[in-house]
Amino acid sequence: MNSEESLETLMRAANRGDGPSYERLLGRITPVLRGIVRQRGAALGPEGCEDVLQAILLAIHLKRHTWRDDLPLRPWLYAVARHKVIDALRARGIVSEVPVESIADELPAPEPVDPMQMHDIEKVLARLDRRSAQIVRAVGIEGATAAEAGQQFNMSEGAVRVALHRALKTIAQLRKRMFE
Repeated sequence: MNSEESLETLMRAANRGDGPSYERLLGRITPVLRGIVRQRGAALGPEGCEDVLQAILLAIHLKRHTWRDDLPLRPWLYAVARHKVIDALRARGIVSEVPVESIADELPAPEPVDPMQMHDIEKVLARLDRRSAQIVRAVGIEGATAAEAGQQFNMSEGAVRVALHRALKTIAQLRKRMFE
């Protein structure tokens, strides 16, 4: 890994379909995001934190095209992480308050919603096997935890995580082929 590569450089390359850059990016951001989740979502417990981390990584994967490459990447990543942690806490009935003043300067204005986004996501999911598409939809789009998806699909949490990881890898390969 080239330690001189900025996260922004890696994300730009990843968004152009450079798989190795995307892997390096994920390798660099995952420990940082895990720390954020553990700090802000301590009430979720270790397994809950790992579920949230997977949800964050999935959201980053699915939404990375929304990052404006003329802006720093870290605030965008932190915003995704904060939202996923808060969603997980709310889903479990845990109240978490973050003063807006503490983060207002870091957050860019929200991007307009692309009406074709869900259509594009469904096109990619249609290329996966049925079970993989169901798991990505449940965890990545609907926000289910690995435990909830496991109950829904009669799978263990670990099996859901493995299936999700494999599905995301397949999606990344499909995306790469689309841009070659």
